[in-house]
Amino acid sequence: MKKLLWFLLKTSGISLAAFALVIALVPKPHLLDQTSFSPCFVDRNGKLLRLGLAEDDRYRVYVPLEKMSPQLVEMTLLHEDRYFHDHAGFNPIALMRAAWSNWRGEGTRLGASTITMQLARLHYHLDTRTYSGKLCQIVAAIHIEAHDSKHEILEAYLNLAPYGRNIEGAGAASLIYFGKEPDELSPVEAMTLAVIPQSPARRSPGTAAHDQALQKARGILLTQWLESHPQDARLRGVLAMPLEMKLPRNLPFRAPHLVEEMMARETELRAETRLALDLSLQNLLEQQMTQYLAAREKDGFKNASALLIDYRTMEVRAAVGSANFKREDIHGQVNGLRALRSPGSALKPFIYALALDEGLIHPNSLLKDAPASFDGYDPENFDHNFAGPIRATDALIESRNVPAVDLESKLNPQRNLYTLLRDAGIRGLQPESHYGLTIALGSAEVSPEEIGTLYAMLANRGKLRPLRMTLDDPKNPGAPLLSPEASYLTLDMLKDGTRPDAVNVPLLTRASRPVAWKTGTSFSYRDAWSAGVFDNYVLVVWVGNFDGTVNPEFVGRTAAAPLLFSMIDALRANSIPSTPTETCFNLTPDLNLRQVDLCAVSGMIAGPNCPHIVKGWFIPGKSPIAACDVHRRIWIDNQTGLRLSSEPENSTTAHAEVCEFWPSDLAKLFQAAGLPRVAAPGFSDQTHATTAATGHDIDKGPRIVSPKNGLIYHVRIGAANDEVLNLEATAETRRDHLHWFVDATYLGVSEPSTALLWKLQPGQHVIRAVDDMGRADSRQITVTAVE
Repeated sequence: MKKLLWFLLKTSGISLAAFALVIALVPKPHLLDQTSFSPCFVDRNGKLLRLGLAEDDRYRVYVPLEKMSPQLVEMTLLHEDRYFHDHAGFNPIALMRAAWSNWRGEGTRLGASTITMQLARLHYHLDTRTYSGKLCQIVAAIHIEAHDSKHEILEAYLNLAPYGRNIEGAGAASLIYFGKEPDELSPVEAMTLAVIPQSPARRSPGTAAHDQALQKARGILLTQWLESHPQDARLRGVLAMPLEMKLPRNLPFRAPHLVEEMMARETELRAETRLALDLSLQNLLEQQMTQYLAAREKDGFKNASALLIDYRTMEVRAAVGSANFKREDIHGQVNGLRALRSPGSALKPFIYALALDEGLIHPNSLLKDAPASFDGYDPENFDHNFAGPIRATDALIESRNVPAVDLESKLNPQRNLYTLLRDAGIRGLQPESHYGLTIALGSAEVSPEEIGTLYAMLANRGKLRPLRMTLDDPKNPGAPLLSPEASYLTLDMLKDGTRPDAVNVPLLTRASRPVAWKTGTSFSYRDAWSAGVFDNYVLVVWVGNFDGTVNPEFVGRTAAAPLLFSMIDALRANSIPSTPTETCFNLTPDLNLRQVDLCAVSGMIAGPNCPHIVKGWFIPGKSPIAACDVHRRIWIDNQTGLRLSSEPENSTTAHAEVCEFWPSDLAKLFQAAGLPRVAAPGFSDQTHATTAATGHDIDKGPRIVSPKNGLIYHVRIGAANDEVLNLEATAETRRDHLHWFVDATYLGVSEPSTALLWKLQPGQHVIRAVDDMGRADSRQITVTAVE
C-alpha cells in the first residue's frame, strides 16, 4: 500500500486527478483485520486475569468504540483533533500553520496530524519525518476517509494509538495502567490516557520526569475541557491529587491453569475472552487452600486442586489447578483439574443411582456387608471390618465396599457404572473387561472436572451437561443419563452424611442448608477426594501429589473433606450468605416419588406388627417395595414357652408376642456384627406346624441364593471333576438342616447359608434344597463342555 501510494504520487504529480486516481485504484483499507491482538482474559465481572503479548510483542486489546468511555473519546478528540468530524482526512489550516512555524524554526516543532493521518501512519507504518512521507500520509488519510466512516476510523485509532512502552490501544492501556475496562474509567483516568498518545515516550508513567510531563499535559487538557464543561470544575482538585498508575510488570496472573487451558483452545484472540469464573470466589478458594496446606504441612500435604461449578448454568466459577503455579517442586504448572486419577469411592453414588433406577434398592433397603466373592474378586472394606446388614443409605454414606460391588454385579450390563461413564464422555476409559467389578471401587481414572460434571448431573435431575468455561459458551439442555427420581434420592441419601466437624455446625444450619457429599481414597493412598453439592454449586476437592507419591495420610474423609467444608463455609460466609430459594434439594411436583411408612428394622413396608416405623421414599413402579414379613405375631404357651401353631381356645394358657423371622444368611450377619436377633421359639406341636400351610405366624421354606436360575456354566473338557459350584440357600433361623438334590441324586446336607460343593457335570440340571419340614426351592441350570 505504501509503495503504491508513493508510486502514484511520484508519477502522477500532485493534482486532484492524482488523488482521484489513488482513491479509485487502491481498495478499501482493512484497518484492523491484519492487526494481531493480545490474548486477554477477564472474569465474569470484567476483572483482568491475564493479558499476554500480541504477535509483535506488544500489548494490544481490541475494544469496540461503544465499549469505551465517552469521556475518553471526547477528551482524545479535544486533545488530538477537535475538528475530526469536519475534515476529510487532513486539516489544511493546521498543516499550513505547522509548516510556517517549522520553516521559521519557532519553538516546538508542530506536526498538525489529524487522527486520520495518525491512523494512516500507524496502519501503513509510514515514515512521516520527510516531506514525501508526509504527503504520502495525507493521501493515505484521504483514502481512508473516502472508504471508512468516522466511527470506524476513530475505533481503529483508539485500538492502535501508542500509550507508552509497548502498549498500544486504549483497551490495553486502561487494563494495564488502571486495571479497568475502557468504559469504567474515571474522568481523571480518561484525561490521563487522552494525552499520552501525542508524546508516548515522554508521558508514559514510571519515572519522575515522565510523570511531570504527564501532569503538565493533563493540566493543559483540563483547561480546554473546562471551557466547554464548566460543571467539571471540581476536576482541578482531583487532578492535583496523586494518581496511582500500574505498569506492565504489575499485570495480574490469576487462575493460570484455566487461562492456559483457554489459550490452548482459542483459535482467534482478537477480542477479550470473558470467562465464567468469578475472581472473588477464586481468591477465596485459593486462600482456603493455602491456609489448609500450611496447617497440614507436617502431614506431608503440599498440593491440591479445587473446582467450583454453578450447576444451574454449568459455569465454572472457580478453578484452582494446583496449590502454586510457580512452584516447580510440586509440579505446580500441571493442571490437576484435568489430570486423570483414581477416584476411590467417589463414584459409588452413581452405582446407587443406577440401582435405584433399576429397582434393585430404595434408600432404606437392607443390604449385606459381609465377606463375599465375585468370581474370584474378594473386596474388603477400608477398615477391614464388615457391618453386617446395613441400610442402603448408610452403606453409601459409610462407603462400604462389598454392598457397592454387589450392586454393581447386579446391574444390567447395558446400564452399569462403566456404560454410564462411557456415555458421560469420560476420557481414557479402557475396555470394560479391563476393570471388571473393581470399577466400583475406583479403578477407572477420572479427572476433577469429570467428577464435577457427574455430580452436577445429579443436581440437574440426571441430565449430563458440559462445563461452560466462558460466558459465550453455548448452553446445552443436557442428555438424560439417570432418572430425576434416582438423582434426587441419591443426593437425599448423601446429605445425611455427618461432616467431619459436625459438632461445630448448628443443627439448624445442617438442616436448612444441606450438603450432599462423598469422599474417595485411591489405591495405595495416592489421592484423597471429596465432592459436595450445596446451595447452587458443586465443589470438588483433590489432595495429593502429581508425581503419585504415596502418603498414608491421603484419606478422603480426613484429608480432602476438611478442605471441602472449609471452602463451603467460607463461600457461604463471604460470597453466598443467603439461603437460595431453589436448590436441587427441593422436592418438586414433577418427581414421581412417594413417601410411605417403612419398618425401621427390615426397610420394607411397615406391617401391623412392626414396632418401629420410619418415613421413606420409593419410586412407584420401580422400587422393590414389599410388606414386612420379618415381624410376625405368634402365640407362645405360658407353661412350656414353646410356639403354638394357632391361637388357643383358652387365651389364658398362652400369650401373643411379636418375633423377628430373619433368613439364615442375615441372621448370621447380625450375629457376626454383634447384633444378634432373638429367634422365635420352636413349635410345641410339630405335626400341626408341619401341616399348616398359611398364616403370617408360619415361617417360610428355604430359598436358594446360589446358583441363579437359568444360568449357563462352561467347563473345560477333561477338567469337569476339578470345577465345582457352590450350592447355598437361606432358611428361617431355627431350621438346622438343608438337604440337596441334583436331579434325582442326593448330594448331602448343609446348614442354612453354608455352601455345599458340587462337581459340575455337563447337561441340564434341576437343583433342589429341601428343609426338615419337606419344603423346597429349586433352580434350573445348564452345564456345557468347552475346549
